[in-house]
Amino acid sequence: MSDTVKDITDILGKIQYRVALAGGWIDQPFISKLNPTPPGSMVVAAVEPQFRWMDRAGICGSTRSIALKLWGGDLPNEDPEKLVRILYEEENKDKTDPSGSQDMIGIVYPGISRLDYDYEYEGGYFTKHVESCNDPDVAVWLGQHLYVLPVNTRPDGYHPLGRKNLDPEWVRRLGQSGKDCYDGIVSKDLAVFGESMNECMRCWAALLPDVVEHPTVNVDLVELLSFYQSKYAGAMYSGCGGGYLYVASDEPVPGGFQVQIKVKQQ
Repeated sequence: MSDTVKDITDILGKIQYRVALAGGWIDQPFISKLNPTPPGSMVVAAVEPQFRWMDRAGICGSTRSIALKLWGGDLPNEDPEKLVRILYEEENKDKTDPSGSQDMIGIVYPGISRLDYDYEYEGGYFTKHVESCNDPDVAVWLGQHLYVLPVNTRPDGYHPLGRKNLDPEWVRRLGQSGKDCYDGIVSKDLAVFGESMNECMRCWAALLPDVVEHPTVNVDLVELLSFYQSKYAGAMYSGCGGGYLYVASDEPVPGGFQVQIKVKQQ
């Protein structure tokens, strides 16, 4: 290894990773247009690049790679909404199934953010509002109560949208889980935070069952999730096909590790 390498960011770059918590999928217009009580919300949190996360694991590594190619090792000092739109256009050009804008927001916005989506606003492709918390105490609390366990990378041939049961009531509940998640985090309420994750997984199972149950996935994601939800305040997967398992807990989770939430520098 070169003697000039002083920090892991010399290899990975300084651009943050992101974890997506409760409410995921509400950023997709085909979901948000069915929400009877818009806006629906989801939560993303910026994570310091302390190690290299797995590819194909629901942490938007592809979006981060595009950001690194566009801007080098760090984000430009520009309006974050502008950067989100530049990154969105770059990632989704020529795509028939575009990525949701939560990926780009999670890569650009520091802190813990609640993303509010309303189909009547720009067709649901971008947020109507972003509510961000950069309180260092809240960031430390989340870092201390969120455990991450590697489970499974997304397999070849996997597609999460084969089965769609798009019931508006489940869409409403999905969007509400994001609101509850954000409220639970900023109020440091582990029970509310954990239950929002459990509720999000119930919504995924109802709306898009292939997210966790698909012929290409060789891990029983449902059984594994049930175990952790029964033992801890809450649990959910990082993305389609598994990825990482996020566990809300005030006690150590065997095999789990913790991350450092990145907040805006004052």
